[in-house]
Amino acid sequence: MDPFKTILCATDFSAPARHAAARAFKLAGEVGASVTLLHVLNRSALDELRALLGMQAESVEQRLIERARAELNDVAAGVGAALEVAADVHVSTGAVLREVLDHADATDADLLVLGARGESFLRHTLLGATAARLLRKSVRRPVLVVKQAPHEAYRSVLIAVDFSPVSLHAIRTARQVAPDADLVLLHAFELPYESKLAFAGVAERVIRQYVTSASETRRIRLHDLAAAAGLAPMEFPARVIHGDPSQQIVAMEQEYDCDLIVVGKHGSHIAEELLLGSVTKHVLAESQCDVLVICDPREAPEQLP
Repeated sequence: MDPFKTILCATDFSAPARHAAARAFKLAGEVGASVTLLHVLNRSALDELRALLGMQAESVEQRLIERARAELNDVAAGVGAALEVAADVHVSTGAVLREVLDHADATDADLLVLGARGESFLRHTLLGATAARLLRKSVRRPVLVVKQAPHEAYRSVLIAVDFSPVSLHAIRTARQVAPDADLVLLHAFELPYESKLAFAGVAERVIRQYVTSASETRRIRLHDLAAAAGLAPMEFPARVIHGDPSQQIVAMEQEYDCDLIVVGKHGSHIAEELLLGSVTKHVLAESQCDVLVICDPREAPEQLP
């Protein structure tokens, strides 16, 4: 895969967004990419302001734009200059989601970076509205959701693998984002209708054999996938765990003291586009570290083993 060239960081100037901007600059410095900082003034809010202020609204709107541009320049001059990374700054007005995605297309961004929660988040278990909507809609580029202030490059990365077309892409993208980090490959699984097998009269011994056989098959596939991604066997621990994937990912984050989790988002038809996958949603809500969401490509880059 080609290295990242352009990173787009959308910010609302909240504390999580400041962490996201710092991580965007740090990544750019590590991989030699450029950074664009974007702030969007919500058009519906501006329209409401116009209705309230009448003739004064235009001058107020202009001052808001100038203030936002000044804040973006402060971020670029502060965080960016410290890391010797320059940034373009851009302020736009419109629907936040549409503006971010349009600007990502216009700059051909390789990576979107944003904070886990914005100024309007409700509870710690909820992802910020803009972040969640971007993850539902973004199908062309990975999205890095930043939760922690970046003090150093990523050191330990957990990659959740499910053998879908996005899995190979996830491993390769993780290597781009964290080229010097230790990687942990995890495949957690539950068997089809597993909870109902005992009720259907299947003996416990048979169920255990079923799990053991499935684990071995998946272990072989995991190593084949890693080889296809260019990883040598000694470069990573490979964990195949029988259990709920969403819970096991969060548990492995703690076991390996990870500072980044990489997961895939699936769904190509309209019903799936409306919802984040349950595993991805749980990991975003319950993990402590940053989460890189790799969107399911429209066309797989190549056949998986």
